[in-house]
Order: sequence, then C-alpha cells, then structure tokens
Amino acid sequence: MTRLSVEMLAADAPEPITSAGHAQLGIAVLAGIAVIVLLITKFKLHAFLALTIGSLALGAFAGAPLDKVLTSFSTGLGSTVAGVGVLIALGAVLGKMLADSGGADQIVDTILDKAGGRSMPWAMVLIASVIGLPLFFEVGIVLLIPVVLMVAKRGNYSLMRIGIPALAGLSVMHGLVPPHPGPLVAIDAVKADLGVTLALGVLVAVPTVIIAGPLFSRYAAKWVDVPAPERMIPQRASEELDRRPGFGATLFTVLLPVILMLAKALVDIVIDDPENLLQRVFDVIGAPMIALLASVLVGIFTLLRPAGYAKERISPLVEKSLGPIAGILLIVGAGGGFKQTLIDSGVGRMVLEISEDWSIPALLLAWLIAVAIRLATGSATVATVSAAGLVAPLAADMSTTHAALLVLAIGAGSLFLSHVNDAGFWLVKEYFGLSVGQNLKTWSVMECIISVVAGGVVLLLSLVI
Repeated sequence: MTRLSVEMLAADAPEPITSAGHAQLGIAVLAGIAVIVLLITKFKLHAFLALTIGSLALGAFAGAPLDKVLTSFSTGLGSTVAGVGVLIALGAVLGKMLADSGGADQIVDTILDKAGGRSMPWAMVLIASVIGLPLFFEVGIVLLIPVVLMVAKRGNYSLMRIGIPALAGLSVMHGLVPPHPGPLVAIDAVKADLGVTLALGVLVAVPTVIIAGPLFSRYAAKWVDVPAPERMIPQRASEELDRRPGFGATLFTVLLPVILMLAKALVDIVIDDPENLLQRVFDVIGAPMIALLASVLVGIFTLLRPAGYAKERISPLVEKSLGPIAGILLIVGAGGGFKQTLIDSGVGRMVLEISEDWSIPALLLAWLIAVAIRLATGSATVATVSAAGLVAPLAADMSTTHAALLVLAIGAGSLFLSHVNDAGFWLVKEYFGLSVGQNLKTWSVMECIISVVAGGVVLLLSLVI
C-alpha cells in the first residue's frame, strides 16, 4: 500500500471519536484486549460481557467521550448481528435437522462402509469436512466423537490415527469456510465477496486438512498411544429412529448452500454485468441468506420427512436449534461492537499507517494479530472479530481476491495453538480421555499446523492471483 493510498483512505474515513495519538491508541488497544483476556481467563466471565466491558475500557484509555463509545459499540453490535445473525440462525437450524434426522449418521456410515485399512484416516477427514460445513465446531464434535471412538475400537485403530483427521476437518471448516460465524464476521468487516472467499477457503482448506489430518495423525499416534475410552461412547441420534434419509439426498442438502454461493461467484466473474438478468437471478439465489434458507426448506423434505417427522414436529425442532446459539450471537455481536469501537477510535487508521511504515504485508499482519488475540483469549471467534476490526481498513484498496485472502489470513491466525484457555481444548481432552500433556502434543500441535499451513498457503496464493 502506497503512502498516497493511505492518505486517501485516511481522508475518506470518518473523524475519530478521540484525538489520541498513536502511542495512546496503542496503549488503549493493549489495555482493552488485556481487560478482555483478564475477564475471560481469570474471572471466567462470559465473552459477551468481557467484550462489552473491554470496548468501554478501550474507549476510556483512548480518551473518547463515553456517549460516543456507547454509540460506536451499539452501532457495531447492531450491524454485525444484522449482517450475520440470520445466517448463523439458519446454519443452526440446518445443523439440527441434519443431526436429529439421522442424516449426519447416514453420511458417516455410507463413507465408512466404503473405507477400511489405510484409507480410514482419509475417510474420517472427508466425513468431518462434509459434516463440518453446516455445523458449529462443538456440534460437529458431539456428532463425530461416537463414530471416532467406535471406529477406533472395532477396527483396532489408534485413537489419534482416527481422531486427529476428524478434528482437523472440523477445525479447518470452522476457521476458514463460511457460513461459520468467524469467517462471516470477517467477510462483513473487510467487505469481502462471500462467494470468492468460500471458493478460496475451500482451496486453502484442502492442503491444510490433508497435512494437519491424515499426515500429522501418523506422528500423533506414535506420540500418544491411548485406547478409545468406552465410557465416552454416547448413543447416536439415528439409533432412536425407525428410518433415516438417503445418502444422496442428505449430501445434496448439505452442499446446496455451497453450490448456490459458488455459482453466484462464478456467474459474477463470467458475465460481470450487474444489469444482466441471469446475473441478477444468481445474485439473489446465491446470496448467503437465500442459499441457507433454500437448504433448510429443502431439508424439510429430504431430511425430516424421510425420518418420519410430521409437520407438527418441525416447529419445535427449529425452536430447539435456536436456543443454543444465543450465546454465539451475543459474542459475535459484541465482537462487532468492539471492532467498531476500534475503528471509530482511529485504531484502523493507525494500523494503516504503521503497516505502511514498517512494510509488513497486510496478510501477514492480519495473521499475526489474530494469532496474538487467539493466544491471549483462547477464542477463535473473538480473535477473528477483533483482528478483522483492526485490519479492515487495509482491504479498502485491495482486489476482490486479496480481500478474500485477508479474511482467510485472519481465520488461519485465529486457530493457532489451542491451549488451556480454550473451551475446545477441554472438550477434546475429556472426550478422548487424554491428559493435559497428551492433549497439548496432539490437539494443540494440530491447531498450530492448521494455522501455519493455511497462513502459508494464503501468502502463496497472494503471489499468484
């Protein structure tokens, strides 16, 4: 980015709510993040409350009037929830339908029937990647852990040889591929094209998941050789069903939003005429909300009806799916408020000028910021929304593809080194029956590999596209 472009962006930006210089703003950012980290890790406060208080602390340290800080936070929260809230809700509904209908189990069992021996780790990473597209990470864990444990026990496989590929598939989807909350928030913050980000996200995900999954699992199995804990094998959803949906129909339903969004991106590139009727049609059906809504509506007929769901049971299922995501929506919204407070305080302009002075590539800077916040807070989502707010101004004069790569760099950094301050760390530890040390040598190392490999692939792509 040239000095001229930085000055142009600074001129176009709204007047900051504070007149603080770079040094005070830098201290304010560190103080705000420190408050968030302390509240989450030391006082075990919910991330929504921590982000809210951290935003106020940021504004106070930056010397901004409290009423303007409140306005910035509220504006950011509202715009973020407006941008991604419906998408998160639709994704939760689709995930609940997939789980309760037995559709997820159908995908798992069909692929496992075709796999065996050395191909089993590859089958697990394929299953996790497909299941992980519409599901939140925690839901995917709950769905796949019974399968991982049963396969490891019945096939006499090392638990790590089977489990690491499944975890890698879920984690990569969670951090890099929309419609997961983190990537969606970053896309909204940097004004990236969702279809292009989705396509590039899948491109980055493939080598990343191969290296961090099946390949790394060979070493993880040697480092930590533990049996599958029988006490952790829960009942699968489909065991309570008389019948379940077919494999083809289930796979189509899961992939439908991806197909529609990618089709929109392709039509936009090929036709590139906003007045063209075909492009306008695809702009509508390929919009994230319409694509996910279409998948949910199709799922009623391809997932719920074949599983024996009468129409009276559909509304209660949707209601049950929305309750658990309330916390996620609040965290994402508060993250958007924190992001807007950063921008309105002038931190975005400061990052622009510093990155130009230091000659740090924007993608590398985004990755490093996300890594730092991830290490401090333990939350990939908090790391994503905070880093996106800091580096969003860098995308202002980027091409469509490079803006998408900026989102992916943030997502890659947000996955780095899950450790004791991350809820996912303890979830994996308990399900797999590992000690803290064993979990650090397997799960935590896998997360580092995902972050570094994905970040490296993003940087390589930035040189060729």
